[in-house]
Order: sequence, then C-alpha cells, then structure tokens
Amino acid sequence: MTEIIGVRFQNTGKTYYFSPGGRRFSIGQKVIVETARGVECGTVAISNRMVEDEQIVAPLKPIIRPANERDLAQLEENARREKEAFRICEEKIARHKLKMNLVDVEYTFDNNKILFYFTADGRIDFRELVKDLASVFRTRIELRQIGVRDEAKMLGGLGICGRPFCCSTFLNDFQPVSIKMAKEQGLSLNPAKISGTCGRLMCCLKYEQDAYESLLRITPKNGAVVQTPDGRGVVVDSNLLTGALKVQLDGKPDAAPNEYHRRDVKSLRDAAGRPGREEKKQPGEAEE
Repeated sequence: MTEIIGVRFQNTGKTYYFSPGGRRFSIGQKVIVETARGVECGTVAISNRMVEDEQIVAPLKPIIRPANERDLAQLEENARREKEAFRICEEKIARHKLKMNLVDVEYTFDNNKILFYFTADGRIDFRELVKDLASVFRTRIELRQIGVRDEAKMLGGLGICGRPFCCSTFLNDFQPVSIKMAKEQGLSLNPAKISGTCGRLMCCLKYEQDAYESLLRITPKNGAVVQTPDGRGVVVDSNLLTGALKVQLDGKPDAAPNEYHRRDVKSLRDAAGRPGREEKKQPGEAEE
C-alpha cells in the first residue's frame, strides 16, 4: 500500500497521483507539483489515502509545496494573459487566412509554454502562425488540434436536458458511445434527439448503460409470456425505468391489457420463445 493524494489541473479531467511527502492535504487545496509539462499548480481532488501499489505508476512525484499567495497571484496573472493571447491569436489566424477555430489558450504555470487549442475540419499548416506567435510572446508555442467533444468540454454550456454538459462538470474521460445503447434504452434513433450540442452521441448514453443493462435482465420484453396474478398473458408494452408492464391476458384476448409491475409477474417464455428463469428450475430446486 502507498499513500497518495490526487491532483487535478482542470475542473474536470483526469486525476493524477502524487506523494504527499508526510504532509496532510485537504480537498480543494491548491498545490505546486512537477509534471511532464514542468511545474504546475493543481487542485487536490483526493485527500491523503492509501491505495494498492498496482494502482500507481512508480515512482510517485512528490508535492513541491502548498500554493502560497504568490502562486495564487501568478494564476490570476496567467488568466489575464490568456485572454490577451486569445485576442492576439485570433487576429493572427485571420491575417494568415487559416480555416481554424480557436477554442482556448492556456499558459503553463511557469510561463515556459503557451498552448493554443483549436478545431478544424482537416489538417492545417500553421507553421507560419507559430513563428508569428513566437515572435510576439517570446516563449515556446504549441498549437493543439482537438475534437468537437473536447471543445464542448472546454467551453461548457447547457444540454438538451437543461443541465450543464456532463463532460464539463463531472465526467473525467470520454468513453465510446454506440447507437446500440440508444436502442437498448428505448430512445428515438433520430440523430437530433440522441446527439449532444457537440454533434456526437450524448455521453449520458454510456454512463447510464449499466443501469439499463441491469434492468433489461429483470424486465420481460415485449412478446414475453408471463404468469400474472390474473392468469397467463403476453407482454405488449414495458417501461424499463418504472418497471410497469402491460400484459394481454390469454383469457381476455379482446379486453384492454392489464397493468402490472415486473415484481408481480413470473417469466415463462421470453420474446424469442426460450424458457424463462422460473420455467428452467427443476422440481425441488431451491429458490435463490
């Protein structure tokens, strides 16, 4: 076991482990650490904790120090510089007539590098732009092309649900999302209804999928044969989230379907005609 603290460098994003060096840190505290990009100021996202050695990449880099007033003032100054650099870069892009959309600008904490994030439909030859920016800022310049999902994460906004984007509030990493997930969750396959503001399939389809898969295992599908308190019947409609079922009873084929909850029925045959769990049990088999 190894003692760690977790540090983030953005409001959302990956949490990196560092060695606390025998000191205690609280969540939300600013700390100065050394990273692959140089010295950075991050925020403690996980306080002192013991984790398995397999969960870390040794050797852990130590925390240099808690951030002091001078460090916090440096962060504020960097934020001011980033706004000015954004304005200048947009002017240079227009002057070079490049088909790219500047999204964000980031100064490293030690001011050794400025990163410019942009989106574009294809590859962009920005060599002259880099030279132009380097002559203005007199430091290392890096232009990084990002995708539309990363753009939404950086800029933030409101989704069609009316809430802030999941990617810009609590999702740490982007996960692959498939149209199959929308089908299993009973959603309309209209791209406009299952796509986020970024134009890609909504992230919530992925992180809600485990819950839907669990409900699919215990909820009879349309066409399944079930035993209800009022007799045998066939499921004609089901709601995964509420567990409500509409069952057309065999004894009342011309009547309206009866409504039941999934816990009140027993599955005899699934929609494909295979025996349900109750039918598979042998006489005398113990209940789970």
